[in-house]
Amino acid sequence: MHVTRRYQHCAACGAAVQYRIPPEDNRERAVCTDCGQIHYENPTNVVGTLPLAPDGRVLLCRRAIEPQRGRWTLPAGFMELGESVAEGALRETLEEAGARVELLGLMSLLNVARIGQVHLFYRARLLDLDFAPGPESLEVALFHFAEIPWDELAFRTVRATLEHQRAGRTELLIADIA
Repeated sequence: MHVTRRYQHCAACGAAVQYRIPPEDNRERAVCTDCGQIHYENPTNVVGTLPLAPDGRVLLCRRAIEPQRGRWTLPAGFMELGESVAEGALRETLEEAGARVELLGLMSLLNVARIGQVHLFYRARLLDLDFAPGPESLEVALFHFAEIPWDELAFRTVRATLEHQRAGRTELLIADIA
């Protein structure tokens, strides 16, 4: 499987890196050609929620940024250093949808190995219906599952999470997304 390489230069000294298998390792790593620093490339976590209104409608955001600008998604984004998965999901929901939620439990853990990401979504209850788009959203809206613009969803991980909820599944969805 091909994964985009993140390093071209050493973070320690700025010299070029070369991808090779270091001694006593079994994977190709970015190794500095000058100082020998080994740079490890690890997956990035994307965290978010599937916010539900009391009547069962789900809150979606229309993206204001690339990738997939103009398409619908669940409120989610990259986890920040120093926060837990739950804290990140709450923060992203507030930032993208202006929504306050109560987390009800982890709903999906989706591996997107081709781009080096793991997506984690919580099922969540909207604490009120006072929400508004943040800077990364063009609009936010509540949808009954029959009304979701399925052909306008931004990401396969969002589709998988929404379909899991629509099917009434309550167990944790763990899947690899191609």
